[in-house]
Amino acid sequence: MIDTLKNALTGVSGILATPFDSAGDIAPLRQKAIVDRAIAAGVHILTANGNTGEFYGLTLDEAIAMVHASGEHIAGRVPMVAGVGRGIRDACALAKASKSAGASALMIHQPPDPFVSPRGIVDYIKAVADAGDGVPLVLYLRNDGIGIDTIATLCSLPSVIGVKWATPNPMKLRSAIAASPQDVIWVGGLAEVWAPAFYAVGARGFTSGLINVWPERSVAISAALESGDYAQARALIADMQVFEDIRAEEQGGANVSGVKAALAMLGNDCGAPRPPAAWPLSQSQSDRLRGFMNDQNLLKNG
Repeated sequence: MIDTLKNALTGVSGILATPFDSAGDIAPLRQKAIVDRAIAAGVHILTANGNTGEFYGLTLDEAIAMVHASGEHIAGRVPMVAGVGRGIRDACALAKASKSAGASALMIHQPPDPFVSPRGIVDYIKAVADAGDGVPLVLYLRNDGIGIDTIATLCSLPSVIGVKWATPNPMKLRSAIAASPQDVIWVGGLAEVWAPAFYAVGARGFTSGLINVWPERSVAISAALESGDYAQARALIADMQVFEDIRAEEQGGANVSGVKAALAMLGNDCGAPRPPAAWPLSQSQSDRLRGFMNDQNLLKNG
């Protein structure tokens, strides 16, 4: 079981969007079409309550409801990773709920608390591990300022099987890999665009919000990287650059907005992202997004 999970982490880790209805309430049933499309395309592992799922915009009860819904949609067809985090009590409550929802692993969001200490993070991870009661852990590092020594200490905890590295610093990633146990899986946490650079220093697999819209492209990029065909991977990534450029705009605030606007264009309306995301897209962003979707033959009616 653990080998299956680790192998899945070396592929595409799809981060599922959280759908909302017209009143802004979660609409879990709208996620099923996304899950089915991703699995049919060959996405290796799916994540509930990740950043593309607007984790920090959900209440605790909503996050618990969404991990149960995602578990039902996935139905054991691929492993499910469940995001947990925020205050320690919320994180532990989510860990327990995620285990009951069938999570294969817990992805621990790096605490955004303004008074985070490196040794405090170690205590945080240990507490979540206890609450998860044996569910393997994947660390989600968006700030490598905690230092290589702390990262290596975290990776040495018995429950930790992987790290999603989400800082644009490949050389520090290389140092972290060298300092940590060899059996830890290092996943590129900055999606397709950064995947070749991270692969070059030892990462395997990558996270993807694109899978909500175009999972076939994510899987093709993964296959190219796994075969060592960096030229093909770069060419495939270049074709999706417009989409990623839009998502990176407004200080990254258009990230989920781009995904949800594209989903609406596909006829899979998942509502608006919650503030403080940038919504609606500007006319320029919408025009470029629709042009991208048309150019890639993703829209049935143009």
